[in-house]
Amino acid sequence: MNNTMGIIYTTKDDLTLREMTSSRAVAALPVAGRYRMIDFVLSNMVNSGVRNIGVIMQKNYHSLMDHLGSGKEWDLHTRNDGLRILPPFLTRENVGEYSGNIDALRSNAGFLRRSRQEYVILSASHTVFNTTYYDMLAEHIASNADITLMYVKARPSDVDYSVASNDSHAFADVDETGRVLEIEVNPNVASYPNYLMDVLIVKRTLLLHLVDQAYSHGMHDMNCDLLRRYVQAGLLRVHGYEFKGYHRRIETVKSYFGFNMDVINSDVRRELFKKNPVYTKVRDEVPARYYPGAKVENSLVADGCEIAGTVENSVLFRGVKIARGAIVRNSIIMQDGEVQESCELENVIFDKAVTIRSYGRLIGQRQYPIVIGKNVTL
Repeated sequence: MNNTMGIIYTTKDDLTLREMTSSRAVAALPVAGRYRMIDFVLSNMVNSGVRNIGVIMQKNYHSLMDHLGSGKEWDLHTRNDGLRILPPFLTRENVGEYSGNIDALRSNAGFLRRSRQEYVILSASHTVFNTTYYDMLAEHIASNADITLMYVKARPSDVDYSVASNDSHAFADVDETGRVLEIEVNPNVASYPNYLMDVLIVKRTLLLHLVDQAYSHGMHDMNCDLLRRYVQAGLLRVHGYEFKGYHRRIETVKSYFGFNMDVINSDVRRELFKKNPVYTKVRDEVPARYYPGAKVENSLVADGCEIAGTVENSVLFRGVKIARGAIVRNSIIMQDGEVQESCELENVIFDKAVTIRSYGRLIGQRQYPIVIGKNVTL
């Protein structure tokens, strides 16, 4: 796929993720013990042989830039092509947030024009899945489509309708040949079971033309404004490509909590990490240490953890400390968190470097876990 480039559009801060995205982009959200959201999307492209990748940043992107660095962990620190960080151009009118992905692409049209590849893989950063794009690109070329959209057969648990007004949830009518006949955005009840994953393949020159035309007509969102209108008018040949593996769209606290609980399942981990490697920023740590009397069941424990208490059905990131007598159940403790003696936590999400002092007790609901922002001491 030397003739293909990638663009990752990072979504702006979303209040539905509360304290976890108050100072970081959604793409930089820590998941699964040691990864960030963007690791999966970026690794998908790298594993597909894509060597020219641009990451469009938005407000609060410093954590994401620190994580990506030069792209060394993804072998993208090259003189030609490689990883390109595309921060927003700040003006009095533009405070670092785009109105939609069309605005973001137009602001970075120079990167598209300078690139030499024929095809573009355009992907959002809020969905966790593991794949390569070889088959999708081959199907795109064979079908003679203008645009190919990746979709999944939606289950009720895949879509959080409580945030439909903030995020573009698009469903497509796909016939037996793979042609997309209709697109509906943010329906109360979807007419079609095909849920778009915000991943598409298109020719670079066509994408530039479409973005320019869409922007000149006041369009902002790729699904809602551009694709839906063009499909209805028959102006584009749009093809659908079905993805059949594990995926999780993370845009609320509930979906974030649900994904991390999924990762505890060995079958989910096997599908996410055994098929293709997922690269991330390396942080050297000693192995996790379990003190006498420690009890750990059905949990994901990262390097550098020190556990003397009880941990059940939980995800512990690097450097977490669980003191003697402490009980942690169904919880997510991010990097360098500390749970002191005789504390009890259940259905709780701790951001980085959160400390709960001795004899503290936090009990949340599985459908609405308690979230504590970073660097807080309770």
